[in-house]
Amino acid sequence: MSRWRKNLVVVAVAAVVVGVNLPAVAGFAYREWHDYQINRDDYKARYGHWSFLDVPDRFKVNAIHAALLHTGKVLIVAGSGNNAANFAKGTFKTLLWDPAKPGQPGEFKMIDTPVDFFCAGHVMLPGGNLLIAGGTLRFEVLKNKVKRAGGPLTVKNENPHLTKDLPAGTLVTAPGGKVYRTTAPVTVPPAKKTETGVPGKAQVKPSETKVFAESVVEGQAGVFASPGGYVKYEIQGLTTVREKRNLYAMGAGMTLEKQDFQGIRDAYEFDVATERYVKVQDMTEGRWYPTMTALPDGRVMTVSGLDTVGQVTRDNEIYDPRTRKWSPGPKRFFPTYPALFLLDDDTLFFSGMSAGYGPGQLSLRPPGVWDYRHDTDHLVRSADGVGGVAPDEMEAFTPVPGLPEPELNETGASVMLPPAQDQKIMVMGGGPVGERQPGQKNATDRTAVIDFKQPAPRYVRGPNLSDPVRYPSAVLLPDDTVLSFNGSGDYRGRGDSDVLRAEVYDPAGNAFRKAAAPAVGRNYHAEGLLLPDGRVLSMGSDPLFADQDGSIPGTFDQRVEIYTPTYLHNGERRPVFTDGRQTLNLGGRAGFKTPDAQRIAKVRLMRPSAVTHVTDVEQRSIEVGFTRVPSGIVVTLPANPALMPPGWYMMFGVTEKGTPSQARWVHVLGPRPR
Repeated sequence: MSRWRKNLVVVAVAAVVVGVNLPAVAGFAYREWHDYQINRDDYKARYGHWSFLDVPDRFKVNAIHAALLHTGKVLIVAGSGNNAANFAKGTFKTLLWDPAKPGQPGEFKMIDTPVDFFCAGHVMLPGGNLLIAGGTLRFEVLKNKVKRAGGPLTVKNENPHLTKDLPAGTLVTAPGGKVYRTTAPVTVPPAKKTETGVPGKAQVKPSETKVFAESVVEGQAGVFASPGGYVKYEIQGLTTVREKRNLYAMGAGMTLEKQDFQGIRDAYEFDVATERYVKVQDMTEGRWYPTMTALPDGRVMTVSGLDTVGQVTRDNEIYDPRTRKWSPGPKRFFPTYPALFLLDDDTLFFSGMSAGYGPGQLSLRPPGVWDYRHDTDHLVRSADGVGGVAPDEMEAFTPVPGLPEPELNETGASVMLPPAQDQKIMVMGGGPVGERQPGQKNATDRTAVIDFKQPAPRYVRGPNLSDPVRYPSAVLLPDDTVLSFNGSGDYRGRGDSDVLRAEVYDPAGNAFRKAAAPAVGRNYHAEGLLLPDGRVLSMGSDPLFADQDGSIPGTFDQRVEIYTPTYLHNGERRPVFTDGRQTLNLGGRAGFKTPDAQRIAKVRLMRPSAVTHVTDVEQRSIEVGFTRVPSGIVVTLPANPALMPPGWYMMFGVTEKGTPSQARWVHVLGPRPR
């Protein structure tokens, strides 16, 4: 008798003998049948298979960020894990997982975490370290929880010879006498002095440093209504005449409105060799929800994020890993966590997708191509007063048309479709900016693709997802397909709206096919990434509520699932690489030994993921030409660093049936610095 029929007999007997509730029996029977179905070999070969990673309780963390290192280990960063109590206690966590050591000592390792990397930005550096910068300076305070009126101030210094440290708690006085105190320490740099060429005359530009301040008293008594914009606040505690004359603060009113998250300036490299965070120079701006994109020369473009006073910054910065220092980048506004991709002509494409914060006006968040190398843009007020970019300042940013439902571009996924040489970007799903407006959809099943090989690139609608979702994960696979999975039909899974779905997009056929459904619903703070063995890791989920009615607060789901694609269930033996070079040059050739040269149909070099908030601008799959030789294959790399930024890549050999080898890590060197 089959296992399934035996189970039916057992259930029926139990129902008769002990009077078990029949709906409960039916539910149990369905689960048994479901488990039986999804574990059949023919089902796995058609749809793939999900399984849970057994994580001991002491190693469970709130997965906010995830990055695959070239050691094959996965760095899972929680920081405070969106937990205000952890933030207040300074309890910040990072977990390192080694998939190559299942069940062995060292499979999991907790990493000392120096600051709250919750909602930081990250990117892989050419040498293999992970740059992680920004994070949380201060948690948000909702309007009904604000006890003290507060607001941002700009501290100005008109003395080119004076540097001043102002500790947290520095008191400032508004016109009329109301007193406020700063919430963070700041260092006020000297003013900038420029000689004019006229003896005895020079131009002095005051330095500006932002800081948040709140009233020393609670309630309405601390509110200050600024009579006409920005006014001067007097800084208390200054001791010399020079300080009193040159140091002051400017700000608008102090209100009891919602106070947003604020970002830190801290930047670190996670050293892969020592497995610890190494401090590097701080950024000029604090950043919370920034995006970091690798550039062809190995530097990193860092954009957006909420700054030290909770405002979206447009002061972008560039990190140079050779000096471990930052320099100013071109100023341009992007909403937070924008999906910003490097194109093969060394421009950056904003897909239109973002996560988190920023104004809802579509005029401030159009998808488009940014020529960052020639940008002198300045944000200005448009004629209608709502803000925008003046037409004569758009030459460095070219909007692209055609994106369907552009009002639903928050919390959607964006991917550079494989292979990267095709220069196609796809967007999937999404939802409205902020709270849904009356008559507006909660989520969309839309996909759209833009092809930059076309003479006038524009978005073209693609096949719909199986369900309308926001927070969908999208992971590139070595067989040139994309796994799209999870998501929810409403904000942070509200109304029990998580969707247990997975589907595979084939760019060649422009169609989705069904995949096995995951067991865990995932929404806000979800991540997915490709592992070196060809499987897909899925983790994170931070629902707002735990029930359909919205009466029980949600809890962070710490379970981790792994998807094994169909290409590992097709019965075909995987190709194997037995030897070969580890260091490769752009445009160069390299040989790799394999007994499976005749079976390998294509070779892909895949850049490892660094993902958060279903935003991953790191992953890309490069088509690599190769020839067969008696001992294996010889590959030829593309020469363009804008197509293939320098760094570590996973090399997969893939058969005609789509079966990939285990990844072989190779280090692609960039052009020599001039």
